[in-house]
Amino acid sequence: MSVITESLDSLALSPAQIWANLAMFPLLRSTAFDADYLVLDEALKREIARVTEVSEGGSVPELAFENSGDLAVLLLDGEELVGARQNRVLNTTVLVGGKRKIVIPVSCVEQGRWGYKSREFASADRTLFATARAKKTQRVSESLRANGSYRSDQGEVWEDIAMKSAAFATRSDTGAMSDVFEQAKPRLDDFVTALRALPDQCGALFAIDGQLVGLELFDSAKTFAHYLPKLVRSYAMDAVDKPQPVAERPTELTARTFLSEVGTLPGEAFPAVGEGQQIRLEGAAIVGSALLHHERVLHLAAFKAEDSRRPRMQPMSAGARHLLRGRRDNAEPGQPPID
Repeated sequence: MSVITESLDSLALSPAQIWANLAMFPLLRSTAFDADYLVLDEALKREIARVTEVSEGGSVPELAFENSGDLAVLLLDGEELVGARQNRVLNTTVLVGGKRKIVIPVSCVEQGRWGYKSREFASADRTLFATARAKKTQRVSESLRANGSYRSDQGEVWEDIAMKSAAFATRSDTGAMSDVFEQAKPRLDDFVTALRALPDQCGALFAIDGQLVGLELFDSAKTFAHYLPKLVRSYAMDAVDKPQPVAERPTELTARTFLSEVGTLPGEAFPAVGEGQQIRLEGAAIVGSALLHHERVLHLAAFKAEDSRRPRMQPMSAGARHLLRGRRDNAEPGQPPID
């Protein structure tokens, strides 16, 4: 896609910032746009945005979003929404125009609860951890091609959270992803403190153990700076999960090669949820998505993945199977079945 390629070609790569086994290559653009929208946190703080269940009974893969302001509101792929009947994460990046009400596609990240904690959702300080975002990105692309819907594989999302819970030996009555993040919070906060946004930085490449794993790019340096702590927690959660972390410095050549590979990925266009156009990207070992609006790339996310053509299911550990089985047996009425 020419717009995506042009956006990537306009970037300058800065030397990596490194903390433990997580590295961030800042991506700079001196001609970055000024954001003409609000991010979700700001819209919620101003009380011009509301996120609720779609009805009193709720629907696991959908939420209702209302923007009562004049400016559009940006919601980020993987961003966690907490409260209401159960915590969810966004299935894709969404731009909601001013004075609009829409239904947004989400995945559940709290399997064992189906009862109201609050009437409205709040946004959390994290996104779904990067390895799960990568798989969710691929499943949503498959769903769009199959039936035009932004659906994830909910069972796979639960499996990923169960495996992460098992890796951190997290006890959670509701199987909530938030409990895993809370347990790891002191370590994750160290990464957030160490990896900081530079002036004119509108994106970043992330590497774990010296290997490139993800790209996050925004149209605005202000937007990137806002989302960086959430994204760092997402990638750091995978970094601290490594049994034998390797504090290896990734090379600039590796970073430039990844950028080049993303720029040459074939793209398929779909109507966006809300404003703009959705581009889904997929190669043999990279999956991604981009939201375009007025010929601008508002957000581009791409992830290194094992061969995307491989079967989706990977063997689960005994601990993860035990956690998932327990949550299935204890799930409250209204919970969807596990695939």
